[in-house]
Amino acid sequence: MSTSIETPSPPARRGLTGLFVRAIDLLKRHAAELIRFAGVGGVAYVVDIGLFNLMFLGLDWSEWYAKIISAVIAMTVAFFGNRHWTWRERRGSAAAHRQYALYFFFNGIGLLIALACLWANSGLAAVWPQYFDNDLAVNIAGNIVGVGLGSVFRFFAYRTWVFRHDPELARSSVG
Repeated sequence: MSTSIETPSPPARRGLTGLFVRAIDLLKRHAAELIRFAGVGGVAYVVDIGLFNLMFLGLDWSEWYAKIISAVIAMTVAFFGNRHWTWRERRGSAAAHRQYALYFFFNGIGLLIALACLWANSGLAAVWPQYFDNDLAVNIAGNIVGVGLGSVFRFFAYRTWVFRHDPELARSSVG
């Protein structure tokens, strides 16, 4: 009679495994809206990057003004895409002006995240100018790192507070 005794996995490993499983489950449950969000975000991103570089490189504006203007225009494009496509089933009777105000509030926080990345890059440029004091580093800081971090924040803020789930609306769209 042989009994095998299993040794429990270390707590840190169980925690990582549980976190990984929860992350995969979250991705599966929200895959469709994540794909739509990414599509709308991709269009807005092209608008943001294009306008930023037109103003920053083409018109020689400061990176701060170029980022603020390009982000506000891209936010408007993204608002209409998200309202009418990503979370169209959540529109309901919610007033567009209320959604628009919340949307721009959370986008303002996302913009602050991107501006913080530009600020960090300018600080790094003072220490290591050979690496961070160039147009490529500014673009990476503001348009890749900043927009990426801001997008994660915005996805959860939009679905939680801007385009809230309305159970009444969900029931009426099923039938």
